[in-house]
Amino acid sequence: MRFASTILFAAVLISGPAAAQTGGKAISTTTLSLGTATPGGGFPLYGNAFAEVMNAADPAATIAPRNTKGSNENIPLLEKGELDLALVAGEPAYEAFAGIGRAPVRLKILTAIYSNPGMFVVRADSPYRTIADLVGQPVAFGAKGSGLPILARYVLDGLGLKQDEDFKAIYLDRAGDGPAMVEDGRVAALWGAGIGWPGFAAVASSASGARFIAPSADEITRIRAKHAFLKPLTVPAGSYPKQSEPIASLGSWSFVLTREDLPDDVAYRLAKTLHGVEATFCKTLAQACETTAANTVAAAPRPELIHPGVMKYFREIGVVK
Repeated sequence: MRFASTILFAAVLISGPAAAQTGGKAISTTTLSLGTATPGGGFPLYGNAFAEVMNAADPAATIAPRNTKGSNENIPLLEKGELDLALVAGEPAYEAFAGIGRAPVRLKILTAIYSNPGMFVVRADSPYRTIADLVGQPVAFGAKGSGLPILARYVLDGLGLKQDEDFKAIYLDRAGDGPAMVEDGRVAALWGAGIGWPGFAAVASSASGARFIAPSADEITRIRAKHAFLKPLTVPAGSYPKQSEPIASLGSWSFVLTREDLPDDVAYRLAKTLHGVEATFCKTLAQACETTAANTVAAAPRPELIHPGVMKYFREIGVVK
């Protein structure tokens, strides 16, 4: 059924809007599934906005977001063809493309979505001010199956710390559960990443307020010496309530990945639609301001990992030669 719907979708895309009707009868459009993550996290927020903007811009396709357990579930679902598109955090994508702990995947990048500077958030009235202060404390490292715990593992490993041994590590069933655990003291800190991440926004908006803890400049140097794929990133001032100063950290880029056999014409049309509405997407969701063709080219670990259909469009607009 998936292949039949894809062939129909490709035919509609190739023929253009005039093919939407034949002999007065409308041709059915297809639905492309988009895996996100557990409710309350950044991926569902982004995925829903992505679908809204894309569906409005191109009625020939319907993108349907679907909650999943996150990056670590999305990758095998894409490989099995049970998802057409999925959001995947930078670290799981890096491991999957590189074949770390598994065979390398043959999935492709549709677009980079946003950067993920990683950091902890604690209550503003807590005594914790450095990563070292959190050693031995209960810390929520994100939802099970999401990319956040993997990013934390790399960051902490660069500092000689073990996530499950040096902290009382807690992994959430739902990403949205973390802020309340910080507020009521069940955890000392919540780990997260990104600009406009819902978990950070919730803690920063709470009655207690928030303090953010990121690696120091020296710690960033140490981490990158061991894990060079992590990049220095900055959370601009004002990204969260009462955050008056920029926060320097490090992390990677998250992506929309496609199943291996997504036709080139489909990927081309999706890229053309997406980058034709970059300004609209940015107005819809602040994080989406980083979803640009140029950022996709810069963020991809290797150019050949970008879907050939997307690369065709990028050549046409001069983003790549």
